[in-house]
Amino acid sequence: MSVSDKGALRVVRAGPLALLVDDGRFGVRHLGVTQGGAADWFSFRWANWLLGNALDAAALEIVIGGGLELEAEADSTLALMGADLDARLDDRALKPGATFTIRAGQRLVFRQPRNGLRAYLAVPGGLEAPQVLGSRSATPREQLGGLHGDGRTLQVDDKLAWNGRAVTGRPLPFDPAINMALSGNWLALVPGAQIGHFSGASLSRAFNLPWRVDDRADRMGVRLVGPKLHCRLGSMISEGIPLGAVQVPPDGQPIVLLNDRQTIGGYPRLGALTPLAAARLAQCLPGQEVRLVATAREHALRTHRRCLAAFR
Repeated sequence: MSVSDKGALRVVRAGPLALLVDDGRFGVRHLGVTQGGAADWFSFRWANWLLGNALDAAALEIVIGGGLELEAEADSTLALMGADLDARLDDRALKPGATFTIRAGQRLVFRQPRNGLRAYLAVPGGLEAPQVLGSRSATPREQLGGLHGDGRTLQVDDKLAWNGRAVTGRPLPFDPAINMALSGNWLALVPGAQIGHFSGASLSRAFNLPWRVDDRADRMGVRLVGPKLHCRLGSMISEGIPLGAVQVPPDGQPIVLLNDRQTIGGYPRLGALTPLAAARLAQCLPGQEVRLVATAREHALRTHRRCLAAFR
C-alpha cells in the first residue's frame, strides 16, 4: 500500500554523531575527495527498501545514539534498520528491521547501543538536502554535503524534511544473505598484491588468531589490535585505496579503511575486505572480537551479487 507522505523532523537534541548519508560520492577521487556515504551500506539500503524508496535515497546514519532526540512535525511513516540503539517513540520501544508510524508532536529518541553501532532512519522518498559533487552525504572532514552542504553533523533545531510516498506493510524477506551480514564476527578478505611480502608466520597469525576492534575507530578507518604482523616490503609508492583496504603500518597492527578514508596510501596491504565485510565491521563496537577469513575474488563477487539480488 502506498501512502502520500510529507513531513519533517526537528532536532531537539543532536547526540554525538548523526549524519545525512546516501550511497556516497563516486568519480571524484582524482580530486582528492573521498567516497563517504553509509558505512553500513547493507542496512542503509534495507531501510530504504522497507519504505519502497530508491535504494540510494538519503537517510540518517546514527552512531551510538547518545541521546539524539527528534520531534515529528507531521504524521508520517519511517523505517529503522541496522543497530539496536534502544530507540524509543515516546515511551514505546522500537526494534530495527521494520517501518513504524510517527504522529505530529511525538519524539523519537536514540539512547545507547544494545547491538551494533550504527542505525539508519529512512523517510519516504529520502531526506531533502543539496547535492554536492553528486551526493548528499555529509563528510565532516572535507566539509562537504549533508543537510546544509558543509558536512556538518546534525545540530539542535535542524529540520529534516521529505516529500515522498511510503510503502507500508513490507516485511524484510528471509534471505540467508541478510542473516550473514547482520551476525557473526568473521570478515571476508580478498588478498591483495602485497600479500606475498608478508612472512608466513604473519599470514598464519593474521588468518588464524582473533583481532580486537580498537577504540581508535571512526568513519575513516578501524584499527585492529592483535598479533604483530611483519612485511618484508620496505618502501612503496602511494597507490589508490579501495573501501575495506587492510593496511599494515610499521607497528604491525592492521588498519581497515572505510568510507571517509584518504584516497591514496603507501602502507602495504593484506588485501581488502569485501563490501559486506566492511559493512559488518562498521557495526562492530570497540573491544569486539573479529576474525579475518581469506576468500577468492570470484567467491566474493558471487556473494556480493547474491546480496544485491535480495533487494529486488
